[in-house]
Amino acid sequence: MKRHLYVVRHAKAEDGSSFFGDFSRELTTAGQIDAARMGKFLADNGLKPDLLVSSSAARAYQTAQIMAEQLGYEVEKIQTTRQLYDEGPKAYLAAVNTAPQSCQHLLIFGHNPDVTYFAEYLSNSNIDSMSKGSVVRIDFDNLEWAEVSARTGTFVSYDTPKQLRPNL
Repeated sequence: MKRHLYVVRHAKAEDGSSFFGDFSRELTTAGQIDAARMGKFLADNGLKPDLLVSSSAARAYQTAQIMAEQLGYEVEKIQTTRQLYDEGPKAYLAAVNTAPQSCQHLLIFGHNPDVTYFAEYLSNSNIDSMSKGSVVRIDFDNLEWAEVSARTGTFVSYDTPKQLRPNL
């Protein structure tokens, strides 16, 4: 069975000078709009996700919530974990490797630079630096999630909110 992983960087958030600290930073209005656009784009391209896993940091979880709504995925079913906030690319691999085998379409929401490193690690591609709100799709042929590791995936696409904005 072919499996599809969507690595998502959170959308634009408040600047780092927030009184509440980095973990609590929320999406800006522009970030909310971009997350909705990306979710609609994925839905319009036929994505029906089986599982969404997000960093529990506010900006990543809000991105996941907004995209879930656009994708027709129940927000209450989003799984969150603190490890995707501060434990590096190995935490992303652990989230993928423990996904249920019944899952065919998996979305992981997190933070740079980890999301970029992770996508490059899996696909042996040079993505440079994922922009805020962007999505990288990586496919895996005939692998269980537990078997996913370095260079086992095929880079399919890299889509950004900027690509979807109407020309002004």
